[in-house]
Amino acid sequence: MSDQHDEPTSADIPADTPADTETPHGERTRRARRTPPRWARWTLAGVAAAVACLVFGVSTATAELGFGPHEAVYSVTNDSLVVVDLGPLGTLEIDSPLPLGLGVDVVVKEIPADLTMVGAANTLTALSEDLESYLQFFSSPDVAVRSVALALVENALWRSLAAAVVLVAAGFAVRWLLGPGRRRELADAMAPRTGEITAGVAVVALVVTTVSSGAVGSTAQGQPASPVFAGTALEGARITGRLAGVIDTYGGQLVKLYQDNEDFYAAANDDLSAAWDARLASETAASVTEAGTRFASPGPAEPTAPVAPPRAAPSGSPDDELVTFVVISDLHCNTGMTPLIRTTVERSGADVVLNAGDTTMNGTSVEKVCVDSFASAVPRGVPMVVADGNHDSQITSDQEAAHGQKILDGDVIEVEGVQILGDRDALETRVGVGTNVARERTPEQQAEELATTACEARDGVDLLLIHTPPVGLDALETGCVPFQVSGHTHSRSGPEQVGRGIRYVNGSTAGAAPNQPTVGPLHGTAEMTVLRFDPATRRMLDVQVVSVTPDGTATVGEREPVPDVVPPADEALGS
Repeated sequence: MSDQHDEPTSADIPADTPADTETPHGERTRRARRTPPRWARWTLAGVAAAVACLVFGVSTATAELGFGPHEAVYSVTNDSLVVVDLGPLGTLEIDSPLPLGLGVDVVVKEIPADLTMVGAANTLTALSEDLESYLQFFSSPDVAVRSVALALVENALWRSLAAAVVLVAAGFAVRWLLGPGRRRELADAMAPRTGEITAGVAVVALVVTTVSSGAVGSTAQGQPASPVFAGTALEGARITGRLAGVIDTYGGQLVKLYQDNEDFYAAANDDLSAAWDARLASETAASVTEAGTRFASPGPAEPTAPVAPPRAAPSGSPDDELVTFVVISDLHCNTGMTPLIRTTVERSGADVVLNAGDTTMNGTSVEKVCVDSFASAVPRGVPMVVADGNHDSQITSDQEAAHGQKILDGDVIEVEGVQILGDRDALETRVGVGTNVARERTPEQQAEELATTACEARDGVDLLLIHTPPVGLDALETGCVPFQVSGHTHSRSGPEQVGRGIRYVNGSTAGAAPNQPTVGPLHGTAEMTVLRFDPATRRMLDVQVVSVTPDGTATVGEREPVPDVVPPADEALGS
């Protein structure tokens, strides 16, 4: 056997040697290919591996989120379709807005398998009970789509990372199994064909992942589009099974409800913007009049009725240094109010949004669309502080925290220089079930603990934010809490002195009315409140109520001063 150094190499063969020639040893060989440098080979291999992992991650991504009142599994496909599988009811199919031919399969859970014919009373009753939840879902489709997209992207990245880890681990395993000698032989043989091998691996990975993620075929293909959705975001949707009969018969009613809902809140938001314009113009005119009166030259003048500026308590800080809060409460998943909340936060110049609880109806995971919608109403950089209510849950708190909201849990936090104390409600109320103590302490024990925490706080407490007003009574009685904000009653009251502090109860921002749904056009007056806090004197200055009535009329009220606390008679006498 010849020594390894006697074998010809590519350097030993002249460049003008024919492609197929005989070596000095009598062996025939082909002219060596040009071998790419080592860095180029590793770069190509890394790019091919990254592309393969990314294609695998994207094409196999899944997410579990809500779809109306149901849990649903969302999976990426490559059929350019969005297919919603409603089990025995049938499917709904629309063209996918995703790029690169990607689509999404949505498998909806908790659809009873024993549903009978379309006209059956039990079927329609079950569907009508979920109507409000479907309307919540479709009244903010952009929020729902964004949530699904983010969840799928996150899952795709994790899957891509997992594939990369497996690929690297497999590479090291193969490297160890081959040993140094065999690795050198394979490297010498494969190096000249780096480009072909890289392309081949990428193509194989693409084909495998595409086949593995591709849909078997939609039963809705070839079905005519439902005319019910003409002019809506679902225009062109194709429907199969019993669902087609339900949609054709009753879908127009749902579409009308959706359109009425959209029209009502769009008009109400326009009216709210006009109300803010009028209020700001009035305050500007009052300020100009006051300034003109102050600097006018002395002399006889015709008596005129002065224009009173907005009333406010004395402040130790200029207006631009005050901390402005917007209070919302008892939203109960009325996502139609989202644009109006955004308008109020922006027009008031709010520094902080206070949510006094009951963001949802039952605190379920499928109500994430409500949490997401309200979170989208708050501009970036404006913190939201939340004291969840009895209709919320730990699930709700976790969903809110995922948006960066500050969830109160019995401790004092500092936000924009304001010391805020609060807690999630000790009770949980579930529609059709009732109210139960859901935490480790009762409301009475919670009230005692909040009072103790307030009095022991090193930097004091400026504001107590809770859902149920009586829970703050002990803290107000001690005098350790100067101002309390709450909700729960769906009826505004205050600001009024309670104990040694001031209590303010915000009305329902959803316009909640007795025995009426909170979804759809308002059945009661929806209210938000603008509060201004003076960091120099550490006191709340004034209250401004923003309201929208069931006929869509919006009002931005004047600023009303917060009353001073009057000491009890025995303290005033020094006894």
